[in-house]
Amino acid sequence: MKQLVTFWVEGYFYNPSPFQKLLSLLLYPLSLLYCFIAWLRYLSSTPKDYGIAVVSVGNLTVGGSGKTPLVSALCAHFNKPAIVLRGYGRASQGLIVVRDEHGIACDVSQSGDEAMLYAHNLPHAVVIVSEKRDVAIEMAQSFGCEVVFLDDGYGKHSIEKLDLVIGVQTPNSFCLPSGPYRERLWSGKKVVMVDENRSFFRHVRVENSTQKMVLVTAIARPQRLDPYLPMVMDKIYFEDHHFYNKPELEAILKQTGAESLLVTQKDFVKIAPFNLPISLLALDLELSRELIETVREYVNAKKD
Repeated sequence: MKQLVTFWVEGYFYNPSPFQKLLSLLLYPLSLLYCFIAWLRYLSSTPKDYGIAVVSVGNLTVGGSGKTPLVSALCAHFNKPAIVLRGYGRASQGLIVVRDEHGIACDVSQSGDEAMLYAHNLPHAVVIVSEKRDVAIEMAQSFGCEVVFLDDGYGKHSIEKLDLVIGVQTPNSFCLPSGPYRERLWSGKKVVMVDENRSFFRHVRVENSTQKMVLVTAIARPQRLDPYLPMVMDKIYFEDHHFYNKPELEAILKQTGAESLLVTQKDFVKIAPFNLPISLLALDLELSRELIETVREYVNAKKD
């Protein structure tokens, strides 16, 4: 049931049917109220300087936009970065240091899939999950980090930061609940818009490919993968942040006759312990020189 609701909502926001378009219009008064409250929240916030460069990578809409690979690519340009995120889908609460200089300190159920992906791919980074981003920033500063990257931090208006906002295309331009927008680009708030094929470029490859692969993924708006997919036997979608169990994956292999599960890097950190045949849809981002320099200049200015 949860899966059906998730996919219905994604369609409503990004590829609405005639009925969903009508529903969106009927809910428009609530969207105006929501947007007004979000605007008041922005106006009432005073950005606080935490004494360390903070760079937010976010988007204005709900759902996936590629924040995780962008943060990973940016971290590669710094010696000791920290990544702070809420840790959606984790079976824990409070602040948890997922990775520090001593290594990975918890399992994926405690960290959430995105945080564990960072921890595996960025051994030089400190990774912290926390509902309270300000506390996590102070923790990162105590580790001697030079920059904190906030995953999904546009709406944290009480934090002084450089805001990188990933552009997301959608035919529905309304705020919640009529549309996917959590916030607007508020007047007076400076942001750097980040667009694919201008600010960054995707490079996708398949590792450990087999002749018969079935795509299994639990990311928001999984149809985003279609342009990068090789030939697959089937596509099995789960709701975003779904935690797999081994029997359900074994059943997929048996039912489809596939030789391996084709998964994203975000899925891989949850599936790897099951010792099943896996093909990996690996993604790397190439950043524009302009974007790298913008971030580097901001971080250096905070050090002075």
